[in-house]
Amino acid sequence: MQLKKSLLLGLAMVFVLMGCGSDEEVTEFNKPALYWYKRIADSISSQNMDKADEYYISLKSEHMRSPLMPTAIMMLAHAHMQNEEYLLANYYFDEYNKRYADEERREYMEFMKLKASFLGVKDVYKDQKLIMDSINTAKRYLLRYPGSEYRPLVNSLLVRLHMAQYLLNENIAALYDRTDKPKAAKIYRDKNKNSVVEMADITPPEKGIIGKIFD
Repeated sequence: MQLKKSLLLGLAMVFVLMGCGSDEEVTEFNKPALYWYKRIADSISSQNMDKADEYYISLKSEHMRSPLMPTAIMMLAHAHMQNEEYLLANYYFDEYNKRYADEERREYMEFMKLKASFLGVKDVYKDQKLIMDSINTAKRYLLRYPGSEYRPLVNSLLVRLHMAQYLLNENIAALYDRTDKPKAAKIYRDKNKNSVVEMADITPPEKGIIGKIFD
């Protein structure tokens, strides 16, 4: 997880690792698409996601138009989700969206990207921008897909994000109260005046306000 704090770092490591393997691995090229596909699947099964990413690069560079590409991308996206590597999961969902998704599949891909962003919120203090971005993304999704079958989940996700933002503002305001900075505290409490939730609506879960609504 440490190597994948950001998408750029994660992808950079793919190329670094491609150059640091054994001689046998370095000389692997010009293989059939099925060869790379099987390597991806085997690496996912053995929980070696760095290798799976490497083999995807080989499949993509040698067989861009292979019918195995869409399935390989989805395997990698869901595997990274399972490993809680949400930035890389979003990369693969984007890859699929750009290349293969029709309108119906795009609705699903946009939902999965939103889910990955939501689950990527680990610390409300460190992930303030991600919370705000996820709120805006959820609102756009509901406008774009008003009849989506995922609408109830997106609504639940959005409410939890609003709760997280509300509690964050209140906690920051309380901190300013303790340090005798009432003006600064008022700024953060004012942010909550237009919130769609109120403090009385919020019961913080034991494992954090985000919770696990997708279990």
